[in-house]
Amino acid sequence: MSSVASILGRIGAFVLHVSHEVGTYLILSAKTIYSLRKVLREIHNVFVQMETIGVNSLPVVLVTSLFTGMVLAVQMYTGFARFNAQTLVGTVVALAMCRELGPVLTAFIVSGRAGSSMAAELGTMRVTEQIDALYTLSADPVEFLILPRFVSSIIMLPVLTLIGDLVGIMGGYYVTVTVLGENGAIYMDKTFNYLYVSDITSGLVKAAVFGAIIAIVSCKEGFFTSGGAKGVGRATTKSVVIAYMAILVSDYFLTTMMY
Repeated sequence: MSSVASILGRIGAFVLHVSHEVGTYLILSAKTIYSLRKVLREIHNVFVQMETIGVNSLPVVLVTSLFTGMVLAVQMYTGFARFNAQTLVGTVVALAMCRELGPVLTAFIVSGRAGSSMAAELGTMRVTEQIDALYTLSADPVEFLILPRFVSSIIMLPVLTLIGDLVGIMGGYYVTVTVLGENGAIYMDKTFNYLYVSDITSGLVKAAVFGAIIAIVSCKEGFFTSGGAKGVGRATTKSVVIAYMAILVSDYFLTTMMY
């Protein structure tokens, strides 16, 4: 009986923990969305965060997208060569980058680089009681700390994704035409003939959703940090792991709704 009670107790504790976490995410998301009406008050902080989240992540996005497009081109070329369909390499590279790899890889990069930074920064502010000081001054920490990061992430993720898509397609073009010796005019013709505007916009919508997920997850984990320096490290790691899982799960559901 004691073992059964122990198992039931653990299950109950797990359910309560999950319910508490989900409830915290939902409440924080609702507060952040409600604070959007005051975004103009924090426009300076929004631009600061746009630089931190977007501009500073650009070099990593460029390198990742470039070599992803190049690898895709090599893999598609060797595969399509088996049934003489090498001319479709550009089409597949463009579709893969715009629909999936562009938004997902960009979200992973921003989550690992900027999302972890958000969690660490807010976590440090929590353990050093700076967030408590904002409450003392009758300032809203959600409006001051989370709202600018939330808005900036939603804006900058699609921008980075669009740049990454373009660079990835260019990388595929370079490998296919310069290295593998295919016709450049055919590559571009096949790319733009079968790449629709909806393919690009759907990837940008995904990127905006991923940006919101990264901001909420990272800010939540940092905002509710406890346990000093060790807790900050824990929150930083947890934010990246949860964001990665949430991005992949949401990517599936967004894809099923869009296509």
